[in-house]
Amino acid sequence: MTRLPVWLAQHLAGLRVIALLTLTVGLVYPLAMTGIAQAFGNRAAGSLVQVNGHLSGSSLLGQNFTDAAGNPVPKYFQPRPSAAGTNGYDPTASGAGNLGGESVVDTLPTSSDPKSGSQGLLTQVCARSKAVGDLEGVDGSRPYCTADGVGAVLGAFRANGLTGNVVRVVSLNQACPATPFVQNYEGVTVECATPATDYSAALIIPVRGAAPAVPAVPADAVTASGSGLDPDISVSYAKLQAPRVARERHLPLERVQALVSAHTTGRALGFLGEPAVNVLELNRALDRES
Repeated sequence: MTRLPVWLAQHLAGLRVIALLTLTVGLVYPLAMTGIAQAFGNRAAGSLVQVNGHLSGSSLLGQNFTDAAGNPVPKYFQPRPSAAGTNGYDPTASGAGNLGGESVVDTLPTSSDPKSGSQGLLTQVCARSKAVGDLEGVDGSRPYCTADGVGAVLGAFRANGLTGNVVRVVSLNQACPATPFVQNYEGVTVECATPATDYSAALIIPVRGAAPAVPAVPADAVTASGSGLDPDISVSYAKLQAPRVARERHLPLERVQALVSAHTTGRALGFLGEPAVNVLELNRALDRES
């Protein structure tokens, strides 16, 4: 019997391996996994939510409930903030804001370019808390926030750099002609901040203020999730919104609260995380109720 050349035998062996792997990994395995996934029902298809035959979203992904101008629609429960994409909740731009606890000073926009500025994490939290408080009719104040919803941060200049008497104080996140949130610091009049001015030599001093230790607006109402796509809110945030939704929909508050309870999931495995409320499913249940 004639033996095949070594190089040809090696190529044929490689082709057989490719064919076998293509069949098992490219066809048999995907089909098997798809078949097993069907046991999980709607979740295998992305947990899609249909309303009157039209795709409304996925219960696994958060979405905004806002009008054309980006304002919250009062009759709907609102999700937590999102840093995914320009308007939030963009699945193609999933991610966090990547700002940490030391992000307390804003870059103030100039008059010639109003879009040139950027907010630090503290001002983002303060602004969101104030907006939620205004929407829900509660006290939106938080520690280290000014009444106008920016980070309450002073920049103090001392005579000898890090030591000596304070010779100048600037409210770093309040652009002129704003009135600083405090008038004096260590006997020195506080100034408003001038955009595009270098204040890097100042000592950063966050001011706690008189806000309550436990704010009325819960933490998940003012902070974005790591993915930016979290579909859930805390039970406390849902309870905060319930009176507004009941009022807008002319429903008894007790009925809205019952729907919140019905769409609340417990801790994973009974001990991981906190109970949460799925915003999309709750809002769709309210639409059916109304």
